[in-house]
Amino acid sequence: MLKSLSLAALLTAAAVLPAAAETIRVGMSGGYFPFTFVRQDKLQGFEVDLMTALAERTGDTVEFSTMSFSGLIGALEAGRIDTVANQITITPERAAKFAFSQPYVYDGAQVVVKKGNETEITGVESLKGRSVGVNLGSNFEQLLRALPFAGEIDIRTYESNIEQDTALGRIDAFVMDRVSSAQVIKESPLPLALAGPAFSEIQNALPFRNDTAGQALRDKLDAALTEMKADGSLAAISEKWLGLDVTKPVE
Repeated sequence: MLKSLSLAALLTAAAVLPAAAETIRVGMSGGYFPFTFVRQDKLQGFEVDLMTALAERTGDTVEFSTMSFSGLIGALEAGRIDTVANQITITPERAAKFAFSQPYVYDGAQVVVKKGNETEITGVESLKGRSVGVNLGSNFEQLLRALPFAGEIDIRTYESNIEQDTALGRIDAFVMDRVSSAQVIKESPLPLALAGPAFSEIQNALPFRNDTAGQALRDKLDAALTEMKADGSLAAISEKWLGLDVTKPVE
């Protein structure tokens, strides 16, 4: 009986011990201002602050890896990273493959043109017969191809320099999220302008492999994300980098 009680006590004590700290491997492009970018050899931005804050709450450490945006999902699938923090939009295709956290950014797809052309290209309907750039691997290509007049749009994918090619007139427009587009226009010397309103709400979240380990990590970070929403710290990160709170659904 004494041995049984001792064993029960040990099991109870083990159950309440905190989980061992782990290293969370986070992938990002490092080239998507103001969410993830490198300045003076330092990786920084909204996503960097977010993942650092989440890890502090869970007692873990973060290991950031930068790579081309188009390779991030493949790296997650291959197990080289544990999640992607790069404004990954929840789509039906991705939701069927990955375990997602709750959304932490609510945004919209935005048409951007060379400054002066916003009177001619006034939104998504004006893209018929135009050349339009999107970042390779982003959900914006899917949004454009889902339009009823998609066959009339010359959609071109880019790894980089999408803003420069638009400003130089090599393409007529590009489509990106509205928040990033506004920040690029604000910070960049390139002559660019928003063309019309956002045409589709998007919800961005953290994807994880849809297995036992991935779901457990998702649940842990999701709980910390809920805390950050409740105490205002997530909104503070948004205000710091974007000048507004994009962490709530668009009303």
